[in-house]
Amino acid sequence: MVEQGSGVVPEYPYPRYGSDGESEVQSGGSEEIVSSPTSVTTPTENVVVRRRPRTLRTGDGAAGGGGAGSGVHGNSGRRWNVQDISKRLSLPAEFNVPESFIAKHTGPESPLDGPLTRKLRRTSLSELGFGKLETYVKLEKLGEGTYATVYKGKSRLTEGIVALKEIRLEHDEGAPCTAIREVSLLRELKHANIVTLHDIIHSDKSLVLVFEYLESDLKSYMERYNNFVNLRNIRLFLFQLLRGLNYCHKRRVLHRDLKPQNLLISDRGELKLADFGLARAKSVPTKTFSNEVVTLWYRPPDILLGATDYTTHIDMWGVGCIFFEMVTGRPMFPGSTTEDEMHLIFKMLGTPTESEWPDIIENEEFKNLSLPFFEPQPLINQVPRLDLDGLDLLTRFLCYNVRQRETAETGMRHAYFRSLGPAIVRLDDTVSIFSLPNVQLERENTLHQMPTSNGHSKPRRQSMML
Repeated sequence: MVEQGSGVVPEYPYPRYGSDGESEVQSGGSEEIVSSPTSVTTPTENVVVRRRPRTLRTGDGAAGGGGAGSGVHGNSGRRWNVQDISKRLSLPAEFNVPESFIAKHTGPESPLDGPLTRKLRRTSLSELGFGKLETYVKLEKLGEGTYATVYKGKSRLTEGIVALKEIRLEHDEGAPCTAIREVSLLRELKHANIVTLHDIIHSDKSLVLVFEYLESDLKSYMERYNNFVNLRNIRLFLFQLLRGLNYCHKRRVLHRDLKPQNLLISDRGELKLADFGLARAKSVPTKTFSNEVVTLWYRPPDILLGATDYTTHIDMWGVGCIFFEMVTGRPMFPGSTTEDEMHLIFKMLGTPTESEWPDIIENEEFKNLSLPFFEPQPLINQVPRLDLDGLDLLTRFLCYNVRQRETAETGMRHAYFRSLGPAIVRLDDTVSIFSLPNVQLERENTLHQMPTSNGHSKPRRQSMML
């Protein structure tokens, strides 16, 4: 069965998913307590939801329905309001709970008054309209890939814009393992810099994932301004990337496919990690991982040389490559093959020595490379726009020795981000950095903006959703 947050392919051939992301095979009749989505411990640890102290009020004897935001209570004296119900069921912030639902579920024997089981939560969500295809209206196709099609859509529940990722299901194969991983991980990850999975709709022919909609991705954003992004905005994008990764890494989740196309950008400047199809929870018992991960241009040299025993450092090399690309407007190592990729890396950073990369001389893949010895080139020549702090941070990301490679947590506290102020590292997980008064996206230089025939910006690339 699907382990929460594990990304493990279930033993059942064709698992069905409810709107809460749980396999119906696993928990269709389960009375297990719903695990906390924001647990800081391992993703599989279950916790019992504490019941709030009952509030007794004089004259509150009848079950009633109050308007949105008003308190409702039953003979038990238990007082409920819309915020209580929304929090209990993890509803979207903009969702208005119908008065009929409030009246039905708040009374002397309200189901919500007890422990919240998976079965109860799924039933409640379905009653509200979640998990149903008719709840969403397709507005336009954004992109199409081998296994999935992405649409811009509208939710009838919130009247908000959403992204609908429709994954085609083959009768003989069931749901792709990448979709199972994405569902199992995203339902556990709740952070301002990680794309939100709002809903899941499973039918015989398709699996539809309903995501929050963001207007662009980092690749499209850079192209829109002719690959010459404001340095202040680069600092904000990089910090948010590290912030989202730090949240994942503390929960032992590896993204394993970082690239500009997989980083979504809102008009406000919020950056969010997306496409967790290759992600993996490190807490899953296994001795080794696959080295067939990470798009070639952003793949670290240790993985290129066959390493399968890796941890969070696999993502940090890609962070360095993305940082370089934002500053220079070009990919750092655009190789066409593994050997070509290694050639480009060694040519710029130098051929690694035993002191820089312990045991590299004994690596069989390294021995088989027919490459000359390269001296490292000064990075300042490649990124003249960066100041000394930025150059230092970039160098730390691109360290050959994985034990010395910069982590997301230490990177957030690097001097390069000092100008953003100390409060930015103390924000709650679900709070945007743009809630701070001194943090805002600066206007890009329109002289560098790519011209379009209709005067609008270039259409968004959707490869990160496919």
